[in-house]
Amino acid sequence: MTASPSRFPATIAGELSHEIVIKKSRFLAHGRHVTTVAQADEFIAQIRSTYWDARHNCTALVVGQTADSQRSSDDGEPSGTAGIPMLEVLRQRHLTDLCVVVTRYFGGVLLGAGGLVRAYSQSVSQLLDQATLVERRLLNTYEISTFHADAGRIEFFLRDWLANHEGAFGQPTYTHRVSFQVSISPEHEAELSASLAAFTSGACTLEFLSQNVVDVPA
Repeated sequence: MTASPSRFPATIAGELSHEIVIKKSRFLAHGRHVTTVAQADEFIAQIRSTYWDARHNCTALVVGQTADSQRSSDDGEPSGTAGIPMLEVLRQRHLTDLCVVVTRYFGGVLLGAGGLVRAYSQSVSQLLDQATLVERRLLNTYEISTFHADAGRIEFFLRDWLANHEGAFGQPTYTHRVSFQVSISPEHEAELSASLAAFTSGACTLEFLSQNVVDVPA
């Protein structure tokens, strides 16, 4: 395969939270990896239920492989001071499949429109600074089959090679032989094929399976 690799918006792993205090107002930010708008809505409902006594639970979400579904809510804050600034942080960081909710407990000091924009943006930015990023790339997936006796050393070789070439290692399959699946950028196919042949004295080869968008830890 000779197609050049394509990059897609990244995402985050799991769920995280962060709190900041600005002029006595508490801003509690929560983020979660989601893959559908329905999952995002469930997360938003969960946060609103947990922090039911807060004045505002503002939201922003981006969903889809190419970030095609985007939505935000000011939840009672002045229009354009919360949801859109939060969403803009997600856009600027080129992220998708992510929902963030910022809960505000009012501290008695008015922040003004500009202050609110900065507070909600800062809250999401600091939250994402803690996130484990997961990049998405269009990769070729190959299968490599070997005997059980050789599986350990070949797996070690493959994992090491992939770690240095931004690839992904799939779950091994054990039958009468051991099969490994690896996903790499198409441009690395010839290099891996040659390295594998040299390492196994020609006993192992790459068998192309498919081309898919694969999550790769950043």
